[in-house]
Amino acid sequence: MEMHPCVTASGKARVRTLAAPETRCAHRPMTLLLAPMEGLLDAPLRDVLTRTGGIDRCVSEFIRVTGTLLPERAFRRVMPELNNGGRTWVGVPVRGQLLGSDPACLADNAARLVELGSPGVDLNFGCPARVVNRHGGGAALLQDPDLLHRIVSTVRQAVPAHVPVTAKMRLGFHDDADAETCAQALEAGGASELVVHGRTKAHGYRPPAYWDRIADVRQAVRIPVVANGEIWNVADARRCVEESGCDALMLGRGMVADPGLALAVRTELAWDGAGASGVPWATLEPLLHVYWALIAPRVVPRHRPGRLKQWLNFLRRRHPEAEVAYQAVRTLNDPRQIDAWLHAHVPAPADQGPADHTSPGTCGDNAAVTAC
Repeated sequence: MEMHPCVTASGKARVRTLAAPETRCAHRPMTLLLAPMEGLLDAPLRDVLTRTGGIDRCVSEFIRVTGTLLPERAFRRVMPELNNGGRTWVGVPVRGQLLGSDPACLADNAARLVELGSPGVDLNFGCPARVVNRHGGGAALLQDPDLLHRIVSTVRQAVPAHVPVTAKMRLGFHDDADAETCAQALEAGGASELVVHGRTKAHGYRPPAYWDRIADVRQAVRIPVVANGEIWNVADARRCVEESGCDALMLGRGMVADPGLALAVRTELAWDGAGASGVPWATLEPLLHVYWALIAPRVVPRHRPGRLKQWLNFLRRRHPEAEVAYQAVRTLNDPRQIDAWLHAHVPAPADQGPADHTSPGTCGDNAAVTAC
């Protein structure tokens, strides 16, 4: 055992005992999840990023549940992988995520989601978006542990016993004082796994993520806990594992910037014997064609160039070659110009794969990015 002095998200210093993660992981392989990010890491990018390898499971962006049973098209629009057995093109399972605050309504929609083919149900208690919180959803629910329990319990009872019900939370709303209480409420309600983002709603996305507080949450429950937040590279992943004690991580923006991150984490942390390392630009570059083809049927023409630029803007943080591509398309706003540039300057992929399972509808406005 090792003694770790730390400062919590609330600013309180203390000494905490942590079991070494290598000991915890000796008989349990590393698990890597791909996070949802509304307006960025949605179905098209999930499809592309799971092609690079290393991801065990994805979670969809949230499906907003208000007061009714949603029509089938609402589920398929957010989670088109339902058209492919609940998996991405390469076979990585995708768990549908619901966001709402009414237990009965969430339960009805969870049952429908499972009927449509989702391999599990994830519940969003972490979204910090003001418009979501104003209506009592996402991280706002962390102010009411009893309601958290009722939601999970009601959903758990509504779906078959073999279907996992999981949850994602932040450390709290205004502060992290009730983080453990909220986690215990979710566990008691029947959640089988908990993803914890290492910041409160008040923190937003300002660094750092308080991985040490995730460790406190992990020690307060018996279900698996997945650490999330500010994992941009292998060094971050290693520190997150050391500070949180978790042997499962959820990758978000770091994976968008470096699609080889999951493979690199597996290699460097050496917990599953994988021999692969990060993905070179020559392998990633053809995926720009794939991504462009996947967003075409889902995004209205005037927003398509912005989506490609958005991804390139992330990629250039880790891949200098992406800077050239970004500068080349930065001023292009007509999809036909993007088409011409891609075909003239970017190698075509050997196998693009089918795009139809990611295109049940068109999204009107995809400008805002919210990691929920």
